[in-house]
Amino acid sequence: MMGNHTTVSTFLLWGFSSFPDLQGLLFVMIFFSHVTIFAANVSIMVAIKLSHNLHTPMYFFLSGLSFSETCTTMVVIPRMLVDLLSDSKTISLPECATQMFLFLSLAGNNCFIMAAMAYDRYTAIHNPLHYPILMTHKICLQLMVASAVTGIVVSLCIVLIVFNLSFCDSSIIQHFFCDITPVASLACDYTLFQKMILLGLTSFVLVGTFILIMISYVFIVFTVVKMPSARGRYKAFSTCSSHLTVVCLHYGFSGFVHLRPKENDSFHEDMLLSVTYTVLTPLLNPIVYSLRNKEMQIALRRVLGNVSRFFSQIVSKRVSNTNTP
Repeated sequence: MMGNHTTVSTFLLWGFSSFPDLQGLLFVMIFFSHVTIFAANVSIMVAIKLSHNLHTPMYFFLSGLSFSETCTTMVVIPRMLVDLLSDSKTISLPECATQMFLFLSLAGNNCFIMAAMAYDRYTAIHNPLHYPILMTHKICLQLMVASAVTGIVVSLCIVLIVFNLSFCDSSIIQHFFCDITPVASLACDYTLFQKMILLGLTSFVLVGTFILIMISYVFIVFTVVKMPSARGRYKAFSTCSSHLTVVCLHYGFSGFVHLRPKENDSFHEDMLLSVTYTVLTPLLNPIVYSLRNKEMQIALRRVLGNVSRFFSQIVSKRVSNTNTP
């Protein structure tokens, strides 16, 4: 997979080394964010699994998105935390390629799942009578598999292009993980043609899915405006508000980082912005879906109540056992 002229065998993830005084604080903040992301997304998946009234296409996609986002953070954040505490921030070429492949596959999967969620909302609002026929479990599963496969294929193409370049000069990646531009910019033979191909593949995922989402919402707006009841219009918009908020957060930050023209001194700015869609956005997504969705709030309260009762029973049993002579 790697070019014949590659002489660099390891990279240095410079990351937050430019802020030595903040690394302890960053570790604490990112660690607790990571734990919160994991706990919140797992809670959403468990709540959807255990609540029969949430066994609908919308929550099926939400569960898939929660799982995918959890995996995305697992690819980046644990390594970031280790590097914040370690003096050695090296990563081998195969490890870097693997991290990039996994991150881009999952990030692409997230985008296509959000596009599928937008189509699901359009179908539910535009064709409510035929919705159970148009969005069967089989179709939802096919959309989920298609999202994963497309993300993997695009990611594989990007990784093959980047790691067939020749890395023969600097080995310092101005980032906290192996992202496309920070790695590719280190190559000796990184040409305009390759930049255009990588931009095209990135745009296919980000811009392509964003256009699909916007088309769905344009049709949703046209459908909702024609509704005679104000209550019906409010209910229709409220079912879409959580998804639309997450879309704005996700595409706003990731699009700004990956699609805007790059300058040599923009890596630090890109790195700080990357924290938003690798840490902040996955942290906010479960909160947005929970706060704006009464059904999800009820299901989460039920799950948390069961968990607290389970632990209280364990504690009471241990106390009774210790008191028994």
